Amino acid sequence: MGIITAPRRARKTHPGFTAACVVLLLVSLWLAHSVLYDAWTLAAIPLLWTRHAERFYISAHHDDFDVTFANYSIHQTSAAPFGDQVPPVLHHISLGSGAATHSKWTEVRQTCLDLHPDWEAFLWTDETADALVAEHFPELREMWTTYRYPIQKIDALRYMVLYHYGGVVLDMDLQCKRAFGPLRRFGFVAPAAHPTGFSIGFMMASKGNAFVGKLVENLRRYNRHWLGLPYPTVMFSTGCHYASTIHAFQQNRAELKILAGPSGNPRLHSLNGPVSTPLFNHLGSSSWHSYDAAMIVSLGKRHDAKLPLLLIGAVAVMFFAMKRMRRRRMLKV
Repeated sequence: MGIITAPRRARKTHPGFTAACVVLLLVSLWLAHSVLYDAWTLAAIPLLWTRHAERFYISAHHDDFDVTFANYSIHQTSAAPFGDQVPPVLHHISLGSGAATHSKWTEVRQTCLDLHPDWEAFLWTDETADALVAEHFPELREMWTTYRYPIQKIDALRYMVLYHYGGVVLDMDLQCKRAFGPLRRFGFVAPAAHPTGFSIGFMMASKGNAFVGKLVENLRRYNRHWLGLPYPTVMFSTGCHYASTIHAFQQNRAELKILAGPSGNPRLHSLNGPVSTPLFNHLGSSSWHSYDAAMIVSLGKRHDAKLPLLLIGAVAVMFFAMKRMRRRRMLKV
């Protein structure tokens, strides 16, 4: 005859312990809510970018603009008969040693200067950039000087000089093929990136442009070491993905123009890699890319640039899997 044992009593959790866990959870969520929200905005770009795209993508139908530039003179430096919203100023940024005096980049930059002979031109170096930030953006100076990666300083400076002076900001590896006059009728212009968002290697804006001001204003908010890797950190804190996120969450995007190609060739103005567009020969140096860039870009191409969504989804799956395993262990007790 077997031994009869009394049924094991279910463990009772002390009410105080439960309350403490709830309070701890609420406090943790409160402390992390800004990080979670910012991560969500970054992850949502593949879903939100094309919302109302017909309003902000430059087209012949909505803007009476020839995106192929075939009907514009290569020497047209004004948008006449339309008004010029963008002032005649060129900005090139060359931080660090050697870049500003390298003969290759000097020659490339000169192509842009030659096509805009009457425009004011700035070549931002470490000294002039630091003076600008200290004088006009003192609240950002500590963050700017302590950025983890040099390209973050360059990206942040793009927005600052564009906001303070207006004009056109260009990467040093963009060889100009024609003047930017036709585009000066728009308050903000940047080329479409593939497969989503826009490139910050070339931007045009009016002085004190409200959207560019938002790009400057949100730098501190997104200044995090994202995913613990260089490439996401740059892209999500100062780079193209960051700027595209701010664009996607603006209430009125109609004035924030994106330059793409016609329906048959939407990548006509894309600056991804060494390419030739109607405006530029892009030499595609991408010297800032680190060891993780190739892996992430490859994943992004395979999954339609939804890498942030995949990463967040993976974290969510791990969380629910651990939660389910814990529940099973409790049922076995």
